[in-house]
Amino acid sequence: MKVVYPREQWCVACNLCEVACMTEHSRTKDPLKAYLTERPRPVSRTKVEYRPPLAISVMCRHCAEAECVEACKNGTLTRNEETGRIELDQDRCLGCWMCIMACPYGAIGQVAMHVGGEERRVANKCDLCPDRDVPACVAACPNRALVFEDRG
Repeated sequence: MKVVYPREQWCVACNLCEVACMTEHSRTKDPLKAYLTERPRPVSRTKVEYRPPLAISVMCRHCAEAECVEACKNGTLTRNEETGRIELDQDRCLGCWMCIMACPYGAIGQVAMHVGGEERRVANKCDLCPDRDVPACVAACPNRALVFEDRG
């Protein structure tokens, strides 16, 4: 299965992967409108960690032995048997954060979700941009520090 792998030796911490991810998961698909006018503001599902001299974009690796799925007791996180991807159903998320604690990569975050006029925090993670051939973060990376490939 193809997933996104970082190549930290090429990352310059430009954060374009974060902007591309936020834009891809916005309603307007426009970076300025998404950031300035959308509420709740879309959140990137990747995060650049910078510890000079290295930087790396951290996102879900859709692990073969996914500890987050094992930790999730209500079925919010499941493996899609057809695609192999780890999928997140935010409507089912209880906000217990077991998946966040279980992820060895620190790739699951949280986001505000509005339900019935009430705000609650739910898990948020990379979905590999299912409507695209190549995830938005990979397409936006100017240095090819992110690659979308199957490493078996």
